[in-house]
Amino acid sequence: MRFELVLFNFIVVVKILRIGGSSGVLEWGLDDMKEKVPQRHREHGGRDMREDMREDLNKWTGEVIGAAIEVHRILGPGFLEEIYQEALEIELDLRGIPYRSQYPVSIKYKNRDIGKGRLDFFVNNVLVVELKAVENLIPKHKAQVISYLKMTKQPLGLLINFNETLLKDGIQRIIYTP
Repeated sequence: MRFELVLFNFIVVVKILRIGGSSGVLEWGLDDMKEKVPQRHREHGGRDMREDMREDLNKWTGEVIGAAIEVHRILGPGFLEEIYQEALEIELDLRGIPYRSQYPVSIKYKNRDIGKGRLDFFVNNVLVVELKAVENLIPKHKAQVISYLKMTKQPLGLLINFNETLLKDGIQRIIYTP
C-alpha cells in the first residue's frame, strides 16, 4: 500500500510495510525523503504554489517600499526611528496594507521560550519589516532581520534605513533559507 500526504509544498510518500498481526500495530516507512514539489495544482488554476507565494511576497514588498518612499519623500532623512515608525503606520493604513506594528515574537531554544523580540512591522503575516534611522547599516542590522525571519519562519524581510538621501540606497531585501 502507498499513500501520499501533501503538506503545503511538500509531498511525503508513505509506504505501509505491514500491519502487525494480533496487536494491530501499524509499521510504516518513507519511500522517498526528498522534497517533491508538485509542478501544477488544479485548485490554483494550474499555477505552481511557490510561484503564487513568490508573487504575493513581491506584491507586499512593493507595497511597503512604495509606502516607505512616500514617508521619506515627505519627511526626508534625519528623524529618529520612532517618527518613521509612526509615519509608516499612517501610510500603510491609508493604503489599506494589512500589518501588525511592534509585533511580539517568542525566542525559543530547544522548543522552550527564552525571551521575546519585537518586529517593527509584520505585513500580512508574511513579510518582516525592520526600520532603522542610522548613518550606516552594519552587519548586525542584517543579522537582526535574519533572526526575526527564523523566529517567524518567513523567507523574506525588508531592512529600511530612512537616514539616506535617496531611500532606495537604504533598502535591503533579506532572504532567509533554512
